[in-house]
Amino acid sequence: MHELSIAHSIVDTILTAAEPASKKDIREVRLRIGALAGVTKDSLLFCYDIATLDTPLAGSKLVVNDVPVTIYCAVCQAERELVSVQRFRCPVCDTPSGEILKGRELEIESLLIDEYAST
Repeated sequence: MHELSIAHSIVDTILTAAEPASKKDIREVRLRIGALAGVTKDSLLFCYDIATLDTPLAGSKLVVNDVPVTIYCAVCQAERELVSVQRFRCPVCDTPSGEILKGRELEIESLLIDEYAST
């Protein structure tokens, strides 16, 4: 289950980057995860709770925004969202494409910090 190591990396990244005073006030962490990132969303949500135990992020919520696979179709000369990751063909003209523009992401998108929690 590599989602646990991903969850630990997310926690480490946030704790390293966040202002010391705000760490305990982080209420929500938002991620963008592409369909080709190889991450199981439910496993990551479960592992996040484990990874945040005994850290300033304990009790924070993890929100995952799914990113669909988007390819570039040379025939249509346009970006196209795939209907299925099993079929790398333009959904409009049915031309095969291997030029992936989106769908591999695994990014921390934002943090929701309760600025009034410490006052």
